[in-house]
Amino acid sequence: MLAGIGGDAARQQATDRPCASGAHALSKVPEVTLMFWVIKVLTTGMGESTSDYLVHRFDPAIVVVPVGVAFAVALWIQFSARRYVPWIYWLAVAMVSVFGTMCADAIHVKFGVPYVASAAFFGVVLAAVFITWNRCEKTLSVHSISTPRREAFYWAAILTTFAFGTAVGDWTAVTLHLGYFSSGVLFAVLIAIPAIGYWRFGLNAVFAFWFAYIMTRPLGASFADWMGVSQARGGLGWGTGLVSIALAILIAGLVGYVTVTDTQRVRT
Repeated sequence: MLAGIGGDAARQQATDRPCASGAHALSKVPEVTLMFWVIKVLTTGMGESTSDYLVHRFDPAIVVVPVGVAFAVALWIQFSARRYVPWIYWLAVAMVSVFGTMCADAIHVKFGVPYVASAAFFGVVLAAVFITWNRCEKTLSVHSISTPRREAFYWAAILTTFAFGTAVGDWTAVTLHLGYFSSGVLFAVLIAIPAIGYWRFGLNAVFAFWFAYIMTRPLGASFADWMGVSQARGGLGWGTGLVSIALAILIAGLVGYVTVTDTQRVRT
């Protein structure tokens, strides 16, 4: 059901896209297909488990620096590309996942900020990004990411959704004592809301997309935590390192698949 979200926005693409002299600008993001959502959820889980592995073994204030550099390099490669390239785009998403998660985790682990406070803070930041983006570009459609400024707004929103989703997921699992598995089930139900609203009740496609996108973060992270943390903490005890490696391999395989089969075609 989620694969169809964004269809209305796609039909509006011609009006959203800025004019280019003699040619249409190339979009820098993939089509919203089922594979898009699968890979997106996997990256959220990988980001969560990788961040947990790093911040609990090293000083969060120190390890965030090299991760931030890797994140900046991945984004630089993405911005330098002229069009959507699967491995470049998903590398950037993966690094945003790790870095955004680590920012939220470091605030709690290093400085003891409650999850509800960090969730509220990142929620306000995310709202500010969306409001500013919409005022400047008159659209939040992901099918209109064809200029450097729109791409900058897009990645600012992506980064903030990861940090916000991390704090919300940890808040439900830890502060509200739902546990990681129950939190995962909760967000699996919540992510169905925009899909049902879009298909059954005509919910705005752009709003539905971003609602679902935000929910993928705590959804994937909750199940990754459930698999990685110890049984004493309500998990399966597989270890965050093993979960990170397994998810990274799976993501690489799926990105390779969409590259070869052109499942996620470039929008022009």
